[in-house]
Amino acid sequence: MELYTNWHDWPHAEPELRGLLPEATCDAVSLAVRFATRFHGDQRRPTGAPYLEHLLEALEVLVRGAGVTDPGVLCAAVLHDVVEDTACTVADVRREFGDRVADLVGWVTIPQADGDRKAAKEAYLEGLAQAPDDAILVKLADRASNVQTLRKLSLPRQREYYAQTVRYIVPLAASRDWFAAWYASWQEEHRDLA
Repeated sequence: MELYTNWHDWPHAEPELRGLLPEATCDAVSLAVRFATRFHGDQRRPTGAPYLEHLLEALEVLVRGAGVTDPGVLCAAVLHDVVEDTACTVADVRREFGDRVADLVGWVTIPQADGDRKAAKEAYLEGLAQAPDDAILVKLADRASNVQTLRKLSLPRQREYYAQTVRYIVPLAASRDWFAAWYASWQEEHRDLA
């Protein structure tokens, strides 16, 4: 299983990205990185890594792994948690990046739940089967970033996340050749969590 954990910060990721994609696409992604950085600030992931590292990993999965070049999808990948985990709104994303990017971010944002957060997340994951293809690409990259470092979490969290990924995310990858192969390799390496 190839890991996509090389783009830790934007000053290191940007030159490689600029060698792979057209200038206009890189400029759009750079704006998304600045926007995400402004909202996420000093946030950290459960592993302790800076939040931006996760966003850049999702971007790296799409570009270096799956070969995605669509600027809207790439911007949405960088922005995918900004509504869910900060004070940013979908309207803010729409104002800065347009309807398509805002709609993609909306699809991959887990709705706020007043009651059972776990049930709300399960309902959201089930609903992804109805998402547009581009939103599914963003979600597959997001989850790939999360699960490639799954072993850094507690064992109960590893098992829960593994089961959730196999149940909801692996089926979304099935019709997308690169993602299907990557998730199959990941599942094989983590089969002890089943």
